[in-house]
Amino acid sequence: MTLEPGFWTAILAALSGLALTVGLERFLQTAARLRRPAAAWALHMGLYGLAYVVLVFVLGRPIFATALLCAFFLLLVVVSNAKFKALCEAFVFQDYEYFTDAIRHPRLYIPFLGWGKFFLAAAGFIAALTIGLWLEAVPALRAAWTGQWGALALLAALSLGLLLWGNRARLMVQIAPEQDVQALGLLASFWRYWQQGRERPSLSSPFENAVPKTTFVLTAADSLANLPHLVSVQSESFFDARRISDRIRPEILAEFDRFKSEAVASGYLQVPAWGANTVRSEFSFLSGIENRALGVHRFNPYRAVCAGWSVATLASWLRQQGYRTICIHPYPASFYQRHRVFPLFGFDEFLDIKAFADVERTGPYIGDLAVANKVASVLEQATGPVFIHVITMENHGPLHLEKVAAGDIEALYQQAPPPGCEDLTIYLRHIRNADAMLTRLRGALISSDRPASLCWYGDHVPIMPSVYAALGTPCGDVDYFIWSSTGNQTKTPHRDAAIHDLAREWMCFSGLMGK
Repeated sequence: MTLEPGFWTAILAALSGLALTVGLERFLQTAARLRRPAAAWALHMGLYGLAYVVLVFVLGRPIFATALLCAFFLLLVVVSNAKFKALCEAFVFQDYEYFTDAIRHPRLYIPFLGWGKFFLAAAGFIAALTIGLWLEAVPALRAAWTGQWGALALLAALSLGLLLWGNRARLMVQIAPEQDVQALGLLASFWRYWQQGRERPSLSSPFENAVPKTTFVLTAADSLANLPHLVSVQSESFFDARRISDRIRPEILAEFDRFKSEAVASGYLQVPAWGANTVRSEFSFLSGIENRALGVHRFNPYRAVCAGWSVATLASWLRQQGYRTICIHPYPASFYQRHRVFPLFGFDEFLDIKAFADVERTGPYIGDLAVANKVASVLEQATGPVFIHVITMENHGPLHLEKVAAGDIEALYQQAPPPGCEDLTIYLRHIRNADAMLTRLRGALISSDRPASLCWYGDHVPIMPSVYAALGTPCGDVDYFIWSSTGNQTKTPHRDAAIHDLAREWMCFSGLMGK
């Protein structure tokens, strides 16, 4: 029996592509080690081999299939490096929605990769398609066992065997992307993260069995009058940037300083996100669950909720106490699947971008002051106690796509910043607007017909790599405060906190929950 050239072409193309993926891994910022467990190599070869077999079976062109797989692998490397540069974290399997989100919301993603790299990658895929379909012919005897299909059958059996053997080892992962990619390689770490992501979390929220303070237990409708309005603001990328430079004018956060001086608690807040991944901080605040305790679900907890994980939250607990619960977020509710998640969290209503149809934007997004006006409107129309959770958008990056305006330097700095700080100037312009939002909220809360409490915090520090290179990188902690319109509570000195404890502390300070 003589083997056809198509048999050897399929085998050699598979081996060449496999070798190329190993070489491409070396270009990762968190370069995968060549010395890794045998099971990790088995998973790498098995996953690549099966993908190759499927593509060649469909296309009939092994060189073309190799080019496509290597191009996709290169894209993973480029995206992982871009994520690491912006967010100090390697790409993980749970980030697969980046690709679909980049199509739905290109402004939020592609600029961090770089438009040049994006168009180069697109051109590369188009070139691969053109060359592969035009220049490589399908073998005439591909269906023969001595030809291409015979090679595919052999490769499929070997690849499946390697995958099953590697899977049986159940390789240990640290749920620390950089270490896991280095130790196991990209594909093996993806496989293990995918497996762990299929397991539903077994954690429960502290709000599940939280007992309200006895003075607020509702025995009749009249007792609703005793409950204060509650407003929590998750301010996009908010932290006190004056911490990294004394050149910034202190008065740009004058209202923030005033709130802190009157707050019952304020200080630095530990959050599980850097530069992006808002839902990590958001989930920890609303659920009271520490992000690290979620295992692999810490990268996007909302996916587990959509898959059926039932978790109590601050909103569901407050609704049990008689509150109407509302979320205000001036962006499409479908982003991060909030339109599915927030009803499960116990929110009665979600006011998204459609509620701001006639509002002029501040930069590319709805401004913070417009959001404050919406909060004021909800409070004015309330017939009972309301809990409003606000997720702002104005200060969302990419900051480098905006331009410094004439007069910004003089208005925002008492001394000009060093070169490379244009993003900081844009950022300061936006947090000055966040300060104006606070002024508007103060007026709305004080004029309310019932007491009110405000919890303000940032979800993460902003992405400003050139600024941090010039001025130093912050530790990642943001700022928070808890304030009451009654002004009769004992004020505490600077008090650092973790975001998963913040909502419960807020309820204690507000008198709704016992300590």
